[in-house]
Amino acid sequence: MDVTIHSPSQLFDLTDRVALVTGASSGLGRRIALVLAAAGATVAVTARREERLNELVAQSPSIHSFPADLTNEEDRERLIADVETALGPIDVLVNNAGAVNSLSIEQESLDDFRSMIELNLVAAWHLTKLAGISMVARGTGSVINIASILGIVGATPAKDSGYSASKGGLVNLTRETGLQWARKGVRVNAICPGWFATEMIDDITATDKGTSFITTNTPMARVGDVSEIDGAVLLLASDASSFMTGSVLVVDGGWTAR
Repeated sequence: MDVTIHSPSQLFDLTDRVALVTGASSGLGRRIALVLAAAGATVAVTARREERLNELVAQSPSIHSFPADLTNEEDRERLIADVETALGPIDVLVNNAGAVNSLSIEQESLDDFRSMIELNLVAAWHLTKLAGISMVARGTGSVINIASILGIVGATPAKDSGYSASKGGLVNLTRETGLQWARKGVRVNAICPGWFATEMIDDITATDKGTSFITTNTPMARVGDVSEIDGAVLLLASDASSFMTGSVLVVDGGWTAR
């Protein structure tokens, strides 16, 4: 029996690995980029807000900006090509880019729904495919899909059918691609965050009613701090999760355990 014990610093070390984080201009994406860089990775970050990416790049010499509109097919293809040309093959892909559209289905238009699916699901599928070609060829790689608890349970009373559908699709895309690549050295896993203190939920937490909705229904009775995503990200990005694929990690203060 192998009794070799690696130190935590070795187990979670990402030195010499290239990571791409989408939706990195704010919130969890920004935090994820900083955490991966701190663990030794060279990190490419992308989003539409170039000025926000430049602010992030200023935080670490290991972070590099590649602005793109991920709703655009050509931009997605260019992004992967540019990152691989500038930094080398992608070892870790974090599909974090996403948007919400808090409307009831009666108010939500077909274009609203399509835009949710395009950014939250189609873009993740496409980037996984594009980055996965090199990963499969090299027999190594980790894809981390940032889904949501609203891909596991319904959103109402925080209504958003498009978001919920897209995140539910992302959860099962994780399982399917994880299975397809299980024997090819490429792992695909998902994180389902609960309510975190980011721009995405500012409209909810701006009111006492919204804050009460979250704290009352979260067993830990609070929103998550962005730092509380760090452990799950480092686990799935590193060799610490070498026997995990198709897994869905929930980080939600107990929301889905009710």
